[in-house]
Amino acid sequence: MGIDTSPAALGTTSLETTTGEHVKLLLVDDDHDNLLALQAILEPLGQELLLADSGSSALRLCLEHDFAAILLDVRMPEIDGFETAELIRSRKRSSRTPILFLTGYRSDEQLFRGYDLGAVDFLFKPIVPEVLQSKVTVFVELSRSEQMLRRKTEALARTEQKFRAVLEAAPDAMIITGTDGILQLANSRTDSLFNYERDQLIGSAVTAFIPRWKPPDLSVTGIPAGTHLSQMRLEGVCRDGSVFPIEITCSPFETDEGVLITTAIRDATGTVKAEERIRRVNAELERRVAERTADLTRSNDALRQFAWAASHDLQEPIRMVLSYAQWIARSAGTKLGQDEFEMLTCVQDNAARLQTLLTDLRQYIFLSESEQQLTSLVDCNVVLETVKSYLAAAIAESGATIAVDPLPSIQSVEILLIQIFQNLMSNSIKYRSDAAPLISVRAEPSHAGWIFSVADNGIGVDPTQSEYVFGVFRRLHGRQYSGTGIGLAICKAAVERLGGRIWIEPQAIPGTTVRFLVPQELDRV
Repeated sequence: MGIDTSPAALGTTSLETTTGEHVKLLLVDDDHDNLLALQAILEPLGQELLLADSGSSALRLCLEHDFAAILLDVRMPEIDGFETAELIRSRKRSSRTPILFLTGYRSDEQLFRGYDLGAVDFLFKPIVPEVLQSKVTVFVELSRSEQMLRRKTEALARTEQKFRAVLEAAPDAMIITGTDGILQLANSRTDSLFNYERDQLIGSAVTAFIPRWKPPDLSVTGIPAGTHLSQMRLEGVCRDGSVFPIEITCSPFETDEGVLITTAIRDATGTVKAEERIRRVNAELERRVAERTADLTRSNDALRQFAWAASHDLQEPIRMVLSYAQWIARSAGTKLGQDEFEMLTCVQDNAARLQTLLTDLRQYIFLSESEQQLTSLVDCNVVLETVKSYLAAAIAESGATIAVDPLPSIQSVEILLIQIFQNLMSNSIKYRSDAAPLISVRAEPSHAGWIFSVADNGIGVDPTQSEYVFGVFRRLHGRQYSGTGIGLAICKAAVERLGGRIWIEPQAIPGTTVRFLVPQELDRV
């Protein structure tokens, strides 16, 4: 049949969408069994599935319906998949409908022809249910986004008709914006006040002619929508760049599509002195900066406290899950079937990985938030010997060779240096190539301190990702490589605690070279 529809294959993922309205998907295949199999795979998505057993049937359905995506078999009698796709694309209404070709043959000629006809993807039989569900889910969400955008556009048009007459009758310049500050409606007084044409105003940012305009913050004020929330004196900017003082009154109101803001603008040139205006603007700016700084500080503190509490409180339940899973594995013995044994192994592996992740997360938080530590004279050769003893099992298992040049004694924090070298060397062993790992550690003096390097012959890092990998939970490789994505983030936190910096050195040969600078002449870090 070409599609794996076994219960195990269909039950490994649960991608059914539970929010938003249904969209339509068209499944086209001349083989009835294949159609039923595709239907069975995609039914968990909860969308409306229409089936066609020929290209002609598919074209008729395209005349009657709009589809989020079309799954089209290549080999069909009469009209094959490519001819059907060309006819679908020739119709304006369906010219942009995503088409995914289904085929059992891998042919460059087919690929070129399919993509030339506008195909978004090829799926080769036997179809993997999880892959098919994942790909189709993307197009379902894209279709919903497009529908939502269309509804918002229609609602905006209705709102424009409703308020145009009111705006034109107002004695002041009047504009209507969303909370994002994009102008949706304006009256003729606005045109003359700022010397703009109407089509230049609509769709532009209000900050283009009122640079300090901001929407009312309903979450802070709590004042019901529809009342005047803010009256302020700002500066307006004319089309020719000239600046003049204005008074504005902002008033929000609810619509079916969300909150809109009406802003009344009045020229205040005759009543405002330049010195008073500058003083008020500076005072307002300082207040807002202070509020934002305080909000950011509170938010960061709360986030750090949450991360620490979560990493601590989850340790015990994860340990219990792992312990009981191991106990079941020992107790059940050969009583478990192959499927049950594999599922139990999966539980143990994921529990162990989560336990490691939480441990690494606590370590990262500790390094990032720890207080200043006293430095001492540290022999880096001793540090490397300590790290090698910690990694002895991994070194032996991988057959790794560690080449260490004579290293200096520096003023630093020993525990932080151990963390850095341990994580870097562990990565060199973990992300190794087919060859046995060869790790080189050296140091060289610079005008700012000592630059250490850890180089290997592993799989390397894409140069475009050399900054990305130092973030928390940043991983470039799949589950074939163990890890939590925190190791390099820990190194970065430790190096920055020492007052230095860390980076990946670009290189032409395979492998990775990580360098980090440890400044000297520091009493504390």
